[in-house]
Amino acid sequence: MAELAGLVQRLEVAVGRLEAMSSSGGGGGPAAASGVVSVYVEAYDNLLSGPVAQYTALSQKIGGDVQKHNELMKQAFSLQRQLLVTASNSQKPSDSVLTSLLAPMSKVIQEVQAFREKNRSSPLFNHLSAVSESVPALGWVAMAPKPGPYVKEMQDAAMFYTNRVLKDYKEKDKMHVEWVSAYVSIWTELQAYIKQHHTTGLSWSQTGPVASASGGAPAPPPPGPPPPPMDLGKSSGGDSGATNHNALFASINKGADITKGLKHVSDNQKTHKNPVLKAQGGPLPSGPKPFAAWPTAAASPARTLPPVLELDGKKWKVENQEGAHGLVISDTELKQVVYAFKCNNSTLQVKGKINSITLDNCKKLGLVFEDVVGIVEVINCKDVKVQVMGKVPTISINKTDGCHVYLSKDSLSCEIVSAKSSEMNVLVPNKDGEYTEIPVPEQFKTVWDGSKLVTTATEIAG
Repeated sequence: MAELAGLVQRLEVAVGRLEAMSSSGGGGGPAAASGVVSVYVEAYDNLLSGPVAQYTALSQKIGGDVQKHNELMKQAFSLQRQLLVTASNSQKPSDSVLTSLLAPMSKVIQEVQAFREKNRSSPLFNHLSAVSESVPALGWVAMAPKPGPYVKEMQDAAMFYTNRVLKDYKEKDKMHVEWVSAYVSIWTELQAYIKQHHTTGLSWSQTGPVASASGGAPAPPPPGPPPPPMDLGKSSGGDSGATNHNALFASINKGADITKGLKHVSDNQKTHKNPVLKAQGGPLPSGPKPFAAWPTAAASPARTLPPVLELDGKKWKVENQEGAHGLVISDTELKQVVYAFKCNNSTLQVKGKINSITLDNCKKLGLVFEDVVGIVEVINCKDVKVQVMGKVPTISINKTDGCHVYLSKDSLSCEIVSAKSSEMNVLVPNKDGEYTEIPVPEQFKTVWDGSKLVTTATEIAG
């Protein structure tokens, strides 16, 4: 089945090439007319028939939500290829037309991320999260002058979840391990592709006609040419949705009816997590916003959801708690886990000995627990406090700004692993019962010792 899926993917690539060669309109220049596919489009086809096809085959073999998610990813890669064909045959258009060309791919990126949010209870949630966190890498076509490093940053954002997949399936099912390898290799090879063909940004033709939206992605009419409404009326039914979508983006740019627009496009989908949309704003910064902006943008809609504190199978779900002080989980068992999601200005106490605790997208949350035999994970949080009353072997802090960890005497041997985080402090108890606060290093020095790289934390006096 996996081999068949890979073959189907390669056939789809071949069909895409034939369609590009037979196309005679919509940005098609001399190359398109002569049936020649540009060097960098052919190189992108190799990416599609290689790691993307392998990822597709394994996703279909795993099935379930991973397969459904993959269908959206296939659309995203196909739309990116269409854009590359247009760029190879056309000169770079105005910002408004470029926004129109990017809109369909932007929409699919949003759908990929929305799929993950709608399936948080999925047993394959870590797979979905790895894809959702890194799919904005396809926005490299709107990034300049460093699209390659941006893809690397998005690839790193998925590492937390790919590591969890590896941890869960390393000894159970090697197919999931192969899935991680194939998926990660997509972004690794994409970086090499960008470095070779689009080092400082998407390469446009210097000789073809200026690209237009008519032959590719439908768009709102540009300000100059008349009569745009007539042209839009000739679009097919499938194009009208994207046209309305782009018209919405245009209204957001003008600053008018912004509240109405946000019903369809949330704040987080317009900035850091979807850089394609940045192109419509003109002279915006070329780099992505910091990760700290992501939880803040995503927090607003969650407040309308009802608070949850319940045991679902072996998982204690604590979600959407606002100002809830005194939350207690007491009837625990060793095989149970606690997952706290989007809890703000609250306190949570976990009694007894359990397997693991995860804090995800929480702000100003206080966690007190007794014993954890696995790991305590803090991800995408801000200003949280974690206090250990008993023992815990490992605490992981990822993409978090502001985290205070209070250790007990029995947990002083705990390993604290951190990445992409700031303002971290560990407090250790003294003999008199008071705590000594020690900051976790955020700055490091790396040197070559002749055979390997040696990295040490730097201490700054002050």
